[in-house]
Amino acid sequence: MTLPATSPAADVVDRCTARVPELLQDLEQLILTESPSDDHRAVATSAAVVAELLDRRLGRPPETIVVNGCTHLRLRFGKPRVLLLAHHDTVWPIGSLDEHPFSIVEDVIRGPGCFDMKLGLAQAVHAMAALRDSGGDAALDGVCLLVTGDEELGSPDSRELIETEATGCVAALVLEASGDGGALKTGRKGVSNYEVHITGRAAHAGLEPHLGINAGVELARQVLTIGTLGDDAIGTTVVPTASQAGTTRNTVPASAVLAVDARATSIAEQERVDAAMRALLPSLDGAVIEVTGGPNRPPLEHSASAALFEQARSIAAAHGLGLLRGVEVGGGSDGNFTAGIGVPTLDGLGAVGGGAHADDEHALVSMIGPRTALLALLVEELLGVTPSVGGAATA
Repeated sequence: MTLPATSPAADVVDRCTARVPELLQDLEQLILTESPSDDHRAVATSAAVVAELLDRRLGRPPETIVVNGCTHLRLRFGKPRVLLLAHHDTVWPIGSLDEHPFSIVEDVIRGPGCFDMKLGLAQAVHAMAALRDSGGDAALDGVCLLVTGDEELGSPDSRELIETEATGCVAALVLEASGDGGALKTGRKGVSNYEVHITGRAAHAGLEPHLGINAGVELARQVLTIGTLGDDAIGTTVVPTASQAGTTRNTVPASAVLAVDARATSIAEQERVDAAMRALLPSLDGAVIEVTGGPNRPPLEHSASAALFEQARSIAAAHGLGLLRGVEVGGGSDGNFTAGIGVPTLDGLGAVGGGAHADDEHALVSMIGPRTALLALLVEELLGVTPSVGGAATA
């Protein structure tokens, strides 16, 4: 059912739709400010641009928080009850605009980071601005917008900040790009990262190979063992990825290292894989194995998102914003952290499009208005909920 144009909800929808041209101008500025995660200077420059945007659109500057050289932004309206999570870093190196310039052709936006996730950030800002236009700062009382600068690296410097801001909130809404066809992300696998370090003994490969302990051979055997630790039936993947062994063609390798990417849909599976990785044993006499790393992001389990997804779906249906569906994905986000501490979390509320991290990255102009309105209306409803201890919500 579409609400009458005179209703407050219709007013929010209309305001969000009317803001699209300004939003696109802001998006262009964000994309033209390249911000690869591993370049702290570029991320700081991007943060300054985002800070100016927030001040201009929302009437107050955010706090700038620098952790280990990485720049994050936080904008609070009162005591946080609803956390909006975004990031302004991208995977694209400086100079990517030369090959992938910003453009809008008909319904398609292109440019480095447009889909992941600078459009989502712009939508968050304008959803907040639409609510503020309707009711002043009071309409945002209880909202915290957190914009991090290291999400694409696994959020090593912002995880504590994210979890601190989320504690006590009734919801965390993550502005990562949507799933295929605009699906909201109702589940994400937990992510674990490992390095397997193998120590052998060098020897001349032609004269005395029997005196060596071949770390390369041990690496190969460990790859085969690790490859059996996944479970296709329940979606657990354990994938040996980058590896290196040896120094020269005629030397038995004295050392080797193997990277492993593991993903699981439940904490129990994440813990099982972790135990198995730490129990790896060498197959060659004298070889030594050391496993470092471990779980990086807990899973965002369906139970953390189910109620919020139903709320979002009801809002979309009632306000003519399209039919929503949910999807579980393998990639992690900062929403894994908020779900991991027990805060209801809904992800994928950002751009609709595709091609994250790829040459065909793109987003759709036609979906900006509906998605911005969905976020604004969801925030508005959630602000009517009072938090209790541990992040659970009460009416």
